[in-house]
Amino acid sequence: MQMKFMVKKACCSGGRAGALELGNCPKPIETPALLLSTRKGLPHFIAPDLLPSLPFPDSHLLQISPLHFLEGLASTTISKIGGLHQMLSLHQYGIAAVARDSIQCLPESKGATKLGPSFETPCGRLSVKPKDYVEMISCMRPNIWATLADEVPAWVSEKRNKTSVDRTVRWLDDCLALNPAAGSVFGAIVGGPNLDERKRCAVEVAKRNVSGYWIGGFGLGERIEERPALLSAIIDVLPDEKPRMISGLGLPEEILEGIDAGIDLFDSTYIYSLTLGGFALTFSLDKGGNQYDFQRCQVERDLTKINLRAKVYRKDMSPILGNCTCYTCQNHTKAYINHLFNVHEMLAQTLLEIHNTHHYLMFFRVIREAIKDGRFKKFRMTFIESRRVHQETEAVCV
Repeated sequence: MQMKFMVKKACCSGGRAGALELGNCPKPIETPALLLSTRKGLPHFIAPDLLPSLPFPDSHLLQISPLHFLEGLASTTISKIGGLHQMLSLHQYGIAAVARDSIQCLPESKGATKLGPSFETPCGRLSVKPKDYVEMISCMRPNIWATLADEVPAWVSEKRNKTSVDRTVRWLDDCLALNPAAGSVFGAIVGGPNLDERKRCAVEVAKRNVSGYWIGGFGLGERIEERPALLSAIIDVLPDEKPRMISGLGLPEEILEGIDAGIDLFDSTYIYSLTLGGFALTFSLDKGGNQYDFQRCQVERDLTKINLRAKVYRKDMSPILGNCTCYTCQNHTKAYINHLFNVHEMLAQTLLEIHNTHHYLMFFRVIREAIKDGRFKKFRMTFIESRRVHQETEAVCV
């Protein structure tokens, strides 16, 4: 189950396309790629028998938080079963383990100590020591796992931020010293909104014998305009031949920003948040990045997504998107999903998550094609500009 990574195409203007090979996956997973957010190893609403309906092999990379499993089986029991792949019967899926999942296991900087980070979990606030974490990883046997990080929000003091970097590097050394017999290690990189601390952490982690890098600390209060410089400070000192994964960037514009900086893997909870709110993604997957027809004024809906809880879809017998090939759009209508929401059937979230996951994976596929064709920069500019113009047009029409 050893990981292999290869960069196939790197654009001088930003972005790179590669391939991630995992021993148990039947085909390489092309990057940039999306890790599907899960709860105890499975997507939040999609049943195991419906997983094959998602694009292959794009959907064969799952992100889990080992802390989720503290509620159920003991780690030693999972180990006796044969690890997560065996327990979940997902033998052909890649599993990436990250302590933070941005939904239920949120980092709690005030509770962190020199012994380990603190998380808000369904079991309450929990402090995790490197030894305990590595023991969980060894029992679960994921393909990829990120070391512990002391993530802090953007408003902490410079002293606290510096301490978080020192702790993160020390915990990395502790994890490596324990030599877990499971998966490829991704060294954690933090540093908050401070460029010097970000670079210092990246330099230190790059010196260690790790298979890749996990970039944390984003989505915790930093300003949007700070991100490009922060990402550049990190990526500029990391070797090109190793993959980079990030948490905290989920919106389409944020994904494009991360890819432009050189990120390969994205751990996002965006799909979960949309599905929980009843929203279905409808933005265009045009290969040129263009999003809307501005010749007419449309203010009846947000063309990025639609809210299927709304009454307007009660009698709408069309699919979410006419040209979408996902299981939901091929078999069900907006009216049916609206009905399921009205009667509080969980099937509504299941069908919606299938569509949103399929649509976002197709978005990543279009991005990879743009990188391979050498037109990623133009694609990104067109995509962002067309969405901005649409918002301005919508405001004028109102």
